[in-house]
Amino acid sequence: MTKGVEGDWVADVADRVAEAAERRQIIGPIVCASGVSPSGPIHLGNLRELMVPHLVADELRRRGLPARHLLSWDDYDRLRKIPIEVPPDFAKHIGRPLTNVPDPTGEYENWAEHFKVPFRVALQRLGVEVEEVSQTDAYRSGAYRVQILTAMQHRTAIYDILTQFRTKNVGADDDDQDETEDTGPYRATYSPYRPYCRACGRDLTHVTAYDDATTELTYHCDCGYHDVLRLDAVDHGKLVWKVDWPMRWAFEDVVFEAGGVDHSSPGSSFTVGEQIVGKVFGGDSPEYIQYSFVGTDGAAKMSGSRGSALTPSEALGIVEPSALRSLYCREPRKSFTVAFDEKICNLYEDWDRLVARVTQGTGDRRERAVYARSVATASAPLPQTPRVVSFRSLASVVDITGGDPVQLLRIVGELLDDPPPSSLDEVRPRLDCAAAWVNGYVPADERTQVRTEPDLAALPSLYPRELEAINLLLADLETDWDLNGLTNLVYGVPKRQLGLPVEVKGRDPELQAEQRAFFTLLYHLLVGRETGPRLPTLLLSLGPDRIRSLLDPPRT
Repeated sequence: MTKGVEGDWVADVADRVAEAAERRQIIGPIVCASGVSPSGPIHLGNLRELMVPHLVADELRRRGLPARHLLSWDDYDRLRKIPIEVPPDFAKHIGRPLTNVPDPTGEYENWAEHFKVPFRVALQRLGVEVEEVSQTDAYRSGAYRVQILTAMQHRTAIYDILTQFRTKNVGADDDDQDETEDTGPYRATYSPYRPYCRACGRDLTHVTAYDDATTELTYHCDCGYHDVLRLDAVDHGKLVWKVDWPMRWAFEDVVFEAGGVDHSSPGSSFTVGEQIVGKVFGGDSPEYIQYSFVGTDGAAKMSGSRGSALTPSEALGIVEPSALRSLYCREPRKSFTVAFDEKICNLYEDWDRLVARVTQGTGDRRERAVYARSVATASAPLPQTPRVVSFRSLASVVDITGGDPVQLLRIVGELLDDPPPSSLDEVRPRLDCAAAWVNGYVPADERTQVRTEPDLAALPSLYPRELEAINLLLADLETDWDLNGLTNLVYGVPKRQLGLPVEVKGRDPELQAEQRAFFTLLYHLLVGRETGPRLPTLLLSLGPDRIRSLLDPPRT
């Protein structure tokens, strides 16, 4: 069996999964599973539920092993709550399956599809190949009928397992789960199956009796309806979550799955499932790893129901697919935070440094593995920006030029080595990502507004030392007119004023103070603020003629 890179978690897990499949004598593709409830926006935290099994399944395929990645849509879950932006009258649908709730926008078939569709598109852009399974379709088609009857036959054993672990006083599972799984005080009437009421369509039902011989299940609903179902003939309900999950392990012969911290603690879903899958369904628990939460600034964990969700579709508007994939190549037990503020530039810089190390042959084996998994899957490469300019520079140029394509092409040509680009397509999709970030996430009061006229009040009142600095800048403005030359120029002017060689390095406090004062002066004269985009990029974007018009206007 082919082994992966030492210290590479994806390769390590793939080793375990391949060995487990061989041990279990799996015939056919190795099944890696994910499950998502489309009850609300499917956010970047949920994406980890997909990316961890995807990376493992993809690694198996790279080794020549057949692998399937199943995405189970938990769309037969109940609607639990109504988001603030949804009309209050939608509260009448609470308790109904997500696929039975209309889409409040009227654009999609139902509530579940409203959230599935953009997530599906994002997965395609990320190169994540999945086989989708709708739990609504599976339950209503009778696919799980034998498993439901098996669970009902072993309901007291399930009750005992749930009760055993509930005494551990663990916290609740993932707040996105829709089940209330209290075993209740009556072992004899416990039911792991919850019917949806055939009158009101909700799950406000209470099972009062079950006959093993006839499979007749009696229930009453809070709406006042009483009913009897023949479970060997009628499919109008579902197993509770902690029974449903291990049932699917056995039904799909799942070899690998991952879960969040809330599903992985002692007494939570996975621990309980390990007992139920073998004792009730005669199956094996999968190889399993825990992953940590993905956070956003101000929240340790993303939650679609709390309004702090950033979705993959939104992220892919400003982050190239390969760069976003690289975040999920991190060790799953380590949490990370995604922010769409100024820190997005840091994300790109980290990615560009990794790419540079790998392409220059200085990256270590783990970095090479992360790079390979980020830019391509086993079946196809992901689209890449043909010619890379730093995201920070592109964002500054978009901001300064207002997105004017003629100016963008001119300035991008200055930022790139020869030959100059013939089209902006050469710096896409990164350019489009930068534009989307500037226009959608940079506050209006932080946007750059270049002066249209020189500051005639400030220029005549400059101190002699300030005027000297401006003149030094203008004297060498067109020497080495590129980003590196302008960087050396703006940092070098204060050095020359202090009598230091422009090549000097270090963090001399006096020099740093002089540089800060000079930069503040330039920002004030050029954009009317004390801060702004990086000065070399700003100067490059404005061009020498406009700089001179603002810093050295003709005297009358």
